[in-house]
Amino acid sequence: MIRKVNVCMPYIHFFIETNMKKKIDSFVELLDIMDKLRVGCPWDKKQTFDSLRHLTIEETYELSDAIMDNNHKGACEEIGDLLMHMVFYAKIAEENGWFTFNDVCEGINQKLIRRHPHIFGTVEANTPEQVKENWEKIKLQEGKRSVLGGVPKSLPALVKAYRIQDKARGVGFDWENTAQVWNKVEEEMQELKDELQANSSQDRIEEEFGDLLFALINYARFINVNPDTALERTNRKFINRFQYIEAKAEEQGKTPADMSLSEMEQLWEEAKKAL
Repeated sequence: MIRKVNVCMPYIHFFIETNMKKKIDSFVELLDIMDKLRVGCPWDKKQTFDSLRHLTIEETYELSDAIMDNNHKGACEEIGDLLMHMVFYAKIAEENGWFTFNDVCEGINQKLIRRHPHIFGTVEANTPEQVKENWEKIKLQEGKRSVLGGVPKSLPALVKAYRIQDKARGVGFDWENTAQVWNKVEEEMQELKDELQANSSQDRIEEEFGDLLFALINYARFINVNPDTALERTNRKFINRFQYIEAKAEEQGKTPADMSLSEMEQLWEEAKKAL
């Protein structure tokens, strides 16, 4: 058995080296294509960080759609689009003397090594939770002024709330158990009801509604549900069922606006069974 393994080793090394060379060649070709586009393509030549920013956000959401649809082919394409954007930004930066693509790679390489001492050092971390705790502690040691400082300001509010809570948990600021969090949800729900019954100002009602949402997001985290994913699935479910109503209405020569609420509710129940 030992002799067979030794005989196979050169072939294993050859396979690994060949596979790595293919990856490197593909990436070098991408860098070369970007160099040529910046020189020869009128559209690519005029792009800046600012002009690309909204397109990058759009590409990110397109990747998100592919992931939600379990569309692996689409995800492959969208990952490629995002990778192209990263190369594009680095090329623009290099032209302006801000930084190079090599700086980008070296920066992330060193960060990953530094923040994974359980892999590249002597620290022990046997669970994902321990890894997260170490990650946040290391960030503070690097000079970060706040654990929450890394949460992007422009994140959608629901995603931001989830990230804020998750980061606070990383340094031990969290509820002890799920029951406590649900009690908080009920408390915030009652406070919202009280404000509504008291006919309070819109600002007070909005504040309490926000507190209730924040508590629900916290509860989702405790039961291992990503609230953004859960809400998006519900959005898609609603869209499918409502479009079923529209299709059935069209078969009758109508639109939903021409139908009574009871008619639409009947079709909604049909959609639930059909879909």
